[in-house]
Amino acid sequence: MTHPVFESGKTWTTFIDDTPDLFKLVTSQNRAQKLLAYLGDLAVNGSSIKGQSGEPGLHEEIPIPKFADPKNPGKTLDTSVPCQTGWRNVILEKGPAGFAKAVRDYKGCLIMDTTWRDAHQSLLATRLRTVDMANIAKETSYALANAYSLECWGGATFDVSMRFLYEDPWERLRTLRKLVPNIPLQALVRGANAVGYTSYPDNAIYDFCKKAVENGLDIFRVFDSLNYIENMKLGIDAAKKAGGVVEAVVCYTGDVADPKKTKYSLQYYLDFVDQLVAEGIHVLAIKDMAGLLKPQAATMLVGAIRKAHPDLPIHVHSHDTAGMAVASMLACAAAGADVVDCAIDSMSGCTSQPAMGAICSALEQTELGTGIRFDDVQALNLYWSQIRSLYKPFEAMSMSSDSSVFEHEMPGGQFSNLFFQAAQLGLGSHWNQVKKNYALANQLCGDIVKVTPSSKVVGDLAQFMTSNELTMEQVAERADKLDFPESVIEFFQGYLGQPPGGFPEPLRSKIIRDRPRIDTRPGLNMKPLDFKKLKTELREKFGKNITDVDVASYYMYPKVSIARSGQRSSH
Repeated sequence: MTHPVFESGKTWTTFIDDTPDLFKLVTSQNRAQKLLAYLGDLAVNGSSIKGQSGEPGLHEEIPIPKFADPKNPGKTLDTSVPCQTGWRNVILEKGPAGFAKAVRDYKGCLIMDTTWRDAHQSLLATRLRTVDMANIAKETSYALANAYSLECWGGATFDVSMRFLYEDPWERLRTLRKLVPNIPLQALVRGANAVGYTSYPDNAIYDFCKKAVENGLDIFRVFDSLNYIENMKLGIDAAKKAGGVVEAVVCYTGDVADPKKTKYSLQYYLDFVDQLVAEGIHVLAIKDMAGLLKPQAATMLVGAIRKAHPDLPIHVHSHDTAGMAVASMLACAAAGADVVDCAIDSMSGCTSQPAMGAICSALEQTELGTGIRFDDVQALNLYWSQIRSLYKPFEAMSMSSDSSVFEHEMPGGQFSNLFFQAAQLGLGSHWNQVKKNYALANQLCGDIVKVTPSSKVVGDLAQFMTSNELTMEQVAERADKLDFPESVIEFFQGYLGQPPGGFPEPLRSKIIRDRPRIDTRPGLNMKPLDFKKLKTELREKFGKNITDVDVASYYMYPKVSIARSGQRSSH
C-alpha cells in the first residue's frame, strides 16, 4: 500500500509478481507481518502441520471453570495460586521409599491422571500444547490434590513437542511444575532408551534422568519394550540415582486367563516381577498398553503379585480400546492394586484410558475411595470437552470401542499415530488390512511385547506388508531377498534387546544377512558422551543460549533438536 508505484496509480496486473521488494517484510522480524503471512498461507494452502486434517472444532476462547469451596459451602474456591497440599509433599519429606510406603498404607485406591500425556497421545496424535495444560493447571492442583500423580512427560511427548509443536519439552516440565507444586509429576521412560527410540551410552541415561528431576519430575515409569531385564536394570538405576521414585514396569500382553495362550503365562509375569523387585524398585507398574487386560485376568495377575509381594505398591495402566477398561481397573483395585490410571472423561475411552468420573464414582461406593470429588471431575471436564474439539483435526480414526484389539494387539498410544502414518503412505483406505497385517507381523517377529519402540517395528512391518501386498508366508519365504524397513532389520539384529523366547529362525538370519548380531544389552559397550564438548559445539553453531537441557535434547534427537535450536536462535 505504501510502495511509490502503487501510490502513483501506475500499477499493472503482474505488479506483485514483478516487484520482489514487496516481500521483504515477510522475512523480517515484524511479528504482525509474519502472522499475516502465516494466515495467508494457511488460507490458500491449508495446514502445514503434519497429520492435521480439517479445521479445529472450536473458534472461541475457552472459559476456565469455577470450583466449589468444600470448606465454605456456597462459595467459589480461590484458584489464583496453586494448591500446596498433596502427595508430592510426602516425596519431599520422606523420600521415594517413604512415599511408596505411604501409598501402600493408604486405605483407598489412588488414581493417576493421564490427560496430559497418554490420553492425548492415544486420541490426538500427541499434539496437545503446553498452553492448554497450563491454562487449567492451577485448578487441577486443587481438583486432583489427592491424585497419586499426573502423567505429563516422556513417551512420545518429548520428540513430538519439538518435532511438530515447536515447543521445548523441558520448558513444559518446568511450567507444569511451577503451576502444580503439590501433585507428583510422572513420566514414561523407555529404560535404556530414556525418551528415545534407540540405544544410548549409559552416561546419557544417567544424565537425562538427573536433569529430569532437576527440572521438576518426581516419578519415573521405567519400562522396556521387550521386558528385557538388562535394559530395565540400567533405567531403574539411573532413575534411582537421580533421586526419583522408581516405578518399574512389567509390560502386559497375551491373556493369563486363557489357557491357550501359554507364552506369557501367569508364571512368566511373576518371575519377571521378582527380577524387578530384586533391583530395589519403589513401585511396580503393570502396563497394559493395548487394553488386553480383561477383568478375570486382572484379578488373577494383581492377586498373585499382591500375594507374592504384600508390601509392594501396585499401579495398573490400561487402555479402553475394547470398552472394557473401567471393569478391569475396578477388578484390579479389588484384587489389591494401590493405583489405577484414568483420564478426564472427555479425554477418555477408546484408545485412551478409562473415564475418571466412572472409576472414582464406582470406587466411592466401596471401601476403596480415591479421595477425588465427583463435582471437581465434572468441572475439569467442562474445560477438556472444549479443548478436545479444538484438536479435532488430529482425532484418531476410531471413535468407538473396538474389540478387534484382542486380535491385532495394537497399543493405544500407537493407534492414532500409525493411522496418520498409513494415510501419508497412501494406505489410509487400507487401514483394516494394516490392522490385520499388524497381527501377522507380530507373529513373524515371534509374538513379542508391543510398546514403543518394539511396536514401531511391528507397525513398520505391517505397513511394509500392506504396501507390497505380501502375505505372512511370502515374507517368511522371501525374507532373504526383501528390502525390509531399517527398524525391522535392527530389531532382528538385537538393537532393542532380546525378546522373550529369542528371535525366530531362520527368519532372523534371512533378514539381517551379513549384518552383526547383538546378543547383549545394546548400549553396553557404547562410548560415553562428552557433554561439555557437545555443549561447546552447539553453542558455536547456535549461540550462547544453548543450555544443558538443550544438550540432552540433542543427544536424544540430534536432527529434531537442531531444527528447534536453529529456529530459536533465528528469533
